[in-house]
Amino acid sequence: MSLGTPWPAGAVRHEDGEVSFAGVRASALAAEHGTPAYVLDEADLRARARRYREAFEEAFAAIGTGVDVYYAGKAFLSVAVARWVTAEGLRVDTATGGELAVALRAGVPGASIGLHGNNKSDDEIRAALDAGVGRIIVDSLVEIERVARLAGAAGVVAPVMVRVTTGVHAGGHEYISTAHEDQKFGLSLAGEDSPALQALRAVTSHPELRLLGIHSHIGSQILDPAGFAAAADKVLGLRASFAAESGTLVDEVDLGGGFGIAYLPGEVELDPAVVARVQAEAVAAACERLGTAVPRVSIEPGRAVVGPTTATLYTVGTVKPVRLEDGRVRTYVSVDGGMSDNLRPALYGAAYHAELASRRSDAEPVLARVVGKHCESGDIVVHEVQLPGDVRAGDLLAVAATGAYGRSMASNYNLVPRPPVVAVSDGASRVLVRRESVEDLLALDLG
Repeated sequence: MSLGTPWPAGAVRHEDGEVSFAGVRASALAAEHGTPAYVLDEADLRARARRYREAFEEAFAAIGTGVDVYYAGKAFLSVAVARWVTAEGLRVDTATGGELAVALRAGVPGASIGLHGNNKSDDEIRAALDAGVGRIIVDSLVEIERVARLAGAAGVVAPVMVRVTTGVHAGGHEYISTAHEDQKFGLSLAGEDSPALQALRAVTSHPELRLLGIHSHIGSQILDPAGFAAAADKVLGLRASFAAESGTLVDEVDLGGGFGIAYLPGEVELDPAVVARVQAEAVAAACERLGTAVPRVSIEPGRAVVGPTTATLYTVGTVKPVRLEDGRVRTYVSVDGGMSDNLRPALYGAAYHAELASRRSDAEPVLARVVGKHCESGDIVVHEVQLPGDVRAGDLLAVAATGAYGRSMASNYNLVPRPPVVAVSDGASRVLVRRESVEDLLALDLG
């Protein structure tokens, strides 16, 4: 029986109660690869990437323009994943020199890569210029000058987009909302002579730079598409204002990512066909009102492509019932990982779902909290979940929807080696990113 939302598409529970992922049983994965381990369903990831591309291509073709879909590598990037999304017709968005290096090692053409970042180093900018990236998203007035200087020194013309702050607040926790004024990203649209307008002028004043367009991003884990429509209207208004002032109507607008997924049973993710239609209609309406041609559009899904494709497999250790002040009993279920492999619950209270993955249990469910092995009381993997009352040491526990910002935000806190990423497909598994070892950690310590 398929596990359904929020599990990977190939997750199935068998009659004996054990869970398999794309035809590979949890016990076999644990025996071969150990735990904790991120288990990634390759076919699911490819299908989700393809679904976003097709939905947006169809919606924007209907208003007479094209669209580019960039996979946001910050969610999770490896050589294999970069190759898969490229094969499905996506480009790759990177935020650091490390992400850029992975994309290049995967063979992604430089022209299909974008480089983000609010504080790019000179070395990162040089690497992007050397690779011939398709766009550098500039984030400040001072960065425009730096990119122009470095492009001039390299004898190239750098293609750039200007990232703007629309003021449209969307998404979940304030730490992942990126369009309000009081934060580090982008250039504000506020004011008659806004920083965003100043940036567009600055780019066009440099022969070493080529202005591709305007970039925006309003947040993460967004489940209501209305915010995207409001942001598109603001960005297209800026585009029209700059055209009226300068005579230059930029060719492209990037509407960012942040498309939400389901983390818990019963939640519904943002449908790519719906959000594509909403964005396309908003772009068409705004351009008609403003009297401007419809631009080429780009978007940047990351979490929506990789998040639901992965589950983290743990082995249960200590199980401890704790009586609460209200008289209830909460069972603390400790696993062999924790905040070092999934920081999001500790960082901003993100909710996840866990299930017993290795056997059937007819025991009555109990109120449980899944916790890690680290020296922090906030080391929580799942804040609240119903688990079988006979959960015990040695059981395998799976946590759903950990593909985005699990491995990419993982740490070595308490000097715990980071888990592997294991791809599953058609009844077989293979390691994409190997497990770190204590020897790896010691190799970094020069004494």
